[in-house]
Amino acid sequence: MERPNAWKKYDEAALAELEDLCGKYRAFISENKTERECVTSSIQLAEAAGYVDLAACIAEGRALKAGDKVYAASHNKTLMLVNLGSRPMEQGLNILGAHIDSPRLDLKQNPLYEAGDMAYLDTHYYGGVKAYHWVATPLALHGVICKKDGMTVEIAVGEDADDPVFCISDLLIHLAGEQMEKPAGKAVDHENLDVIVAGRPVVIEGDEEAKEPVKQMFLDIIKKKYDIDEEDFLSAEIEVVPAGPAREMGFDRSMILGHGQDDRVCAYTSLAAQLDVPQVETTSVTLLVDKEEIGSVGASGMTSRFFENTVAEIMALAGEDSPLALRRCLANSRMLSSDVSAGFDHLYADRFEKKNAAVMGHGLCFNKYTGSRGKGGSNDADAEYFALIRDIMDEAGVDYQTCELGRIGAGGGGTIAYILAEYGMDVIDSGVAVLSMHALWEATNKADVYEAYKGYKAFISRA
Repeated sequence: MERPNAWKKYDEAALAELEDLCGKYRAFISENKTERECVTSSIQLAEAAGYVDLAACIAEGRALKAGDKVYAASHNKTLMLVNLGSRPMEQGLNILGAHIDSPRLDLKQNPLYEAGDMAYLDTHYYGGVKAYHWVATPLALHGVICKKDGMTVEIAVGEDADDPVFCISDLLIHLAGEQMEKPAGKAVDHENLDVIVAGRPVVIEGDEEAKEPVKQMFLDIIKKKYDIDEEDFLSAEIEVVPAGPAREMGFDRSMILGHGQDDRVCAYTSLAAQLDVPQVETTSVTLLVDKEEIGSVGASGMTSRFFENTVAEIMALAGEDSPLALRRCLANSRMLSSDVSAGFDHLYADRFEKKNAAVMGHGLCFNKYTGSRGKGGSNDADAEYFALIRDIMDEAGVDYQTCELGRIGAGGGGTIAYILAEYGMDVIDSGVAVLSMHALWEATNKADVYEAYKGYKAFISRA
């Protein structure tokens, strides 16, 4: 059952709201290209909306009550926003969960070297990338360098018009006969995704010439600009990302082209929905988590105890301080695992099954299951829960569609849904359709972004 294009129903007021939301979203993903940046900006937006740091509440022993709004962060890479409702939390939460990490290149711990009179930074790819995407394109560096004295230096180079950019070289077509015969997955070796950062040697008058003069020039520049030494890269987290802002796409400006929309398009719309629903009956939670692209592992991933521990802390401050109440809360909760789906692409139509594919501009996507092959690795939402979701969306006038990630056997993928479902709560995947997922620049449709925001608001207001 194919649903109509969402654009057909918008009046002037809806179009104005859509453009306002999408403008703010473009700015958010343009300015925040790392998990740390997303968390920092989200906290600023949350505080402006009246949220307070849970750590301060715990330190003060402050009792929490309906209407209170708190946030908690983990390792500066994961964020949880909680709006306390009038119902006891033991009866469950309404949860929106999205991830804020995206495929990229990370600098290695010993990244810097000189070769051929150029200085390079060596990288290790993160998440599912096609290596050939990353060559011969402008790149930026974002991240932090933590020094032994406790100082943290923030790095963001390549975004402003006056900034330099960086690049990974590609083999010229004139010499690429052998390369062109290779499968796409092997045309560019992942170990060769090294970023060119300098090409000018340092000149030391009256002194012996530097052993690696181009590398030394680079080190002199970063020492002057950031007061860091080569050894400080050992305790750095610097990401290589495409340089430049998200842009409107198409003559009709109906789409958005930007980096990291998987899954920051769902993260931003979840965040906006959470902040724009000031009072709720059932406590609402928005989770923005790290490490989904590599299995949701580690202290900042969804498999950590951060979510469960934070819920326990909030329940204790709200007077529901018992292990059984916590278990009941988690089991009684409902969740939208807010993650993107694969938009139907006519140019690769044989990879999709059209009647169960996400069509761009047709609204919020619901994936009853993800996984691969025989639904392997999937959370398969039950029929009763999806019936409730359908009723909520229809009542709120939200355009939505159901979809799968592609043809059976064509591939597959997963989300954080199965991790939360382990508590026994109802979980279903929902999000925005994306073209060119995991490419340097991904495309979304503004109507889908808008309908996702509306759907998330409806969910936390009524589920």
